[in-house]
Amino acid sequence: MAVSIHNQNKEHIKKFRAALYDCDASTLRRQLDAIFAPECLVQLAQPLETLAGAAGLYEEAYAPLLAAVPDLERRDFIVMAGETQGQNWVGCAGHYMGVFEREWLGIPPTQHLMAMRYHEFFRLVDGQIVEMQALWDIPQLMRQAGAWALSPALAPEWVVPGPATNDGIISSPYDAAQSQASLEWVRDMLTALKRNVISTEAMELDKYWHKNMMWYGPAGIGSMRRVSGFRHWHQIPFLKAMPDRDAFVGTGIMFGDGAYVGFTAWPGMTMSISGDGWLGIAPAGQKITMRSLDFWRLEKGQIRENWVLVDLLDVYKQLGVDVFERMRELTVARHSGIRV
Repeated sequence: MAVSIHNQNKEHIKKFRAALYDCDASTLRRQLDAIFAPECLVQLAQPLETLAGAAGLYEEAYAPLLAAVPDLERRDFIVMAGETQGQNWVGCAGHYMGVFEREWLGIPPTQHLMAMRYHEFFRLVDGQIVEMQALWDIPQLMRQAGAWALSPALAPEWVVPGPATNDGIISSPYDAAQSQASLEWVRDMLTALKRNVISTEAMELDKYWHKNMMWYGPAGIGSMRRVSGFRHWHQIPFLKAMPDRDAFVGTGIMFGDGAYVGFTAWPGMTMSISGDGWLGIAPAGQKITMRSLDFWRLEKGQIRENWVLVDLLDVYKQLGVDVFERMRELTVARHSGIRV
């Protein structure tokens, strides 16, 4: 049996994953150069933003992170692949872990173990990465460092688990039929969510979601169980604040792999903040875009788990709020060499 392009691409991504598992700063740049195409487009969360290829990814992102967390270790819990719009993508989710020894992005170190969730998507051509779209939950690290400068979350924030079924790193032969069925189910669910009403029935939530669903949001939003939890602590505040939200369901990067579906877009949503109730942001009709990178897992024909990362730092930046400056003011007495 011929190996599908998707299984091949997951094998190629193993090189990237391995380079960041037993991570050696002295060789990482060379490893990235071998994995990424020379002109690769790299897009990361605010404040890292758009970087120029493997060189930019190393110099602006990984080298400073490794200086702060010298024993950095990558822990994947989802690795899936698929095709969309004639392009082949791999999606990964997991945590970067290690001892937070030195300051990073102005976040004061803790000298303790840290965990920062990532959702990373890679487009491959001829075995090389030619595009990367990724969110790192930087606010999660702010929370662990006691340097929280955003509004309080409505739901618990924690180091979220991987799939309950422990099968997120998919190595089995690509199942095109199941992958397509999973993709269509999630796409139909998102279409129902776009209906401009705050109604469980109209959105058919009980149809698409398992009764014991888990929704794993980023730091600043939190995680919820069951449709009732999702509605109370995320959906209703979100829709009250931004009833005109529009997700790019048909134009974003969305693909299935067995029971899993991944989605990325840069950005993935557009909306206006016209009501109160989300993140404590005052409504003033501000128009914003939103980066949201998602994974879903289906079980017995319904969505059982959903991992969601939102670039909240980018949202605040669009609203004119410098979270990093506020964090620096909050933690000024903890930075070395500063006297107050």
